[in-house]
Amino acid sequence: MTAYAIAHLRKVTPHPEVAEYIERITATFEPYSGRFLVHGREHETVEGDWPGNVVMIAFPGIEDARRWWNSPAYQEIAPLRSRHIEGDIILIEGVPTNYDPTTTAQALRDSLPS
Repeated sequence: MTAYAIAHLRKVTPHPEVAEYIERITATFEPYSGRFLVHGREHETVEGDWPGNVVMIAFPGIEDARRWWNSPAYQEIAPLRSRHIEGDIILIEGVPTNYDPTTTAQALRDSLPS
């Protein structure tokens, strides 16, 4: 099942290390079949407050995403980002092709007090 690395980068301080990080990141996730889905794009906030930028990388599965995140290649460049960019990063598994949200709704209903 496809998994994603999603970053919400709230505050980016321009710096040569950030440029180096961007130049080098693709080589760190390609061995795990990762690919950018969102990078360097403007977003439209339609509800709430979402300052900053969004980055999404897709992987074939959650284990691939974890192996990438923990890889020596990525860990070597991660400080180039973290020293100059404030944000949150998550790894998350997607839903299966036949996902039915009514199942989730029913589980929610079943958990409510009678």
